[in-house]
Amino acid sequence: MRIRSLLLMVCGALFLSVLTGQELPTRQLAPGVFFWQGDRDQRQPANCVWVQFKDHVLVVDANFPWAAKQIMSQIRGTTHGPVRYVIDTHWHNDHTFGNCIYTDAGAFIVSSQECADELASRGPASWNNWNDTAHPLTGYQLVRPSITFTDRMNFDDGTERVEITRVEPSHSKGDAVAYLPKHKILITGDLVVNWGFGNNNGDMGGNPENWIRVLDDLLKWEVKIVVPGHGAPVDLAKLREQRDYLKSMLDQVKHGIRAGKTADELVREIDLAKYGSFGMNTGANATSIRAMFRFETAGRK
Repeated sequence: MRIRSLLLMVCGALFLSVLTGQELPTRQLAPGVFFWQGDRDQRQPANCVWVQFKDHVLVVDANFPWAAKQIMSQIRGTTHGPVRYVIDTHWHNDHTFGNCIYTDAGAFIVSSQECADELASRGPASWNNWNDTAHPLTGYQLVRPSITFTDRMNFDDGTERVEITRVEPSHSKGDAVAYLPKHKILITGDLVVNWGFGNNNGDMGGNPENWIRVLDDLLKWEVKIVVPGHGAPVDLAKLREQRDYLKSMLDQVKHGIRAGKTADELVREIDLAKYGSFGMNTGANATSIRAMFRFETAGRK
């Protein structure tokens, strides 16, 4: 009966997708593995993945509270058992402010220790300075991880396995990725994005040089599907494009600094248009170029 209900739900969703001409935000990536695509225009930009274990569900990235409510309804319609764990890939508000929705349902929030530290030290200011009147945080609360790890943590009940690995400070100080070896699915958080709004290189805990090294390492993993922090799932070729885009930007910033250029000059001169969706947003590029300039001129290694 349960299988029949799920089949009816999937068929109905596909029919609705055909009628509307729109791709639905939730789809199945593998047996028991579901993907919900964020929507920037609705102020719920971060992607979410959930995995069915034998008697519970594991979620990767919480999004904002209003999005988490929608995601929870999708989880209940596609899985069985409670949501027991939610993994925060990094501390940024679009990935963590929805934690409270899951803890209210009995889940534990899990992250690297560095991510938890950043959410504790920087999260309150981000929460208190929130000023989107169309999407208020009234009635919600900032929830920090209650389970942390230093290098890695594995979740395995004999039917499913999710491996969480903390990587070097890159997009932020506490970045972690999730890997499903059974399905060869890699969930990267914002180490990889697949949309036209650029990427955030400006986190003060981030490290663009490490970021490139991390992507080089991930390119060696056995991966069929890459779930980025934003945008539709891709393959390793798109991850390589992300790496090449960041490497080109960083190389040009370094060359400009050696030539005595200012950040303003580099913003005007560096052209990243050939990197397609990564390089099309000139405003986002400018922010990243300035962030890389500050990083390199501050002498951090």
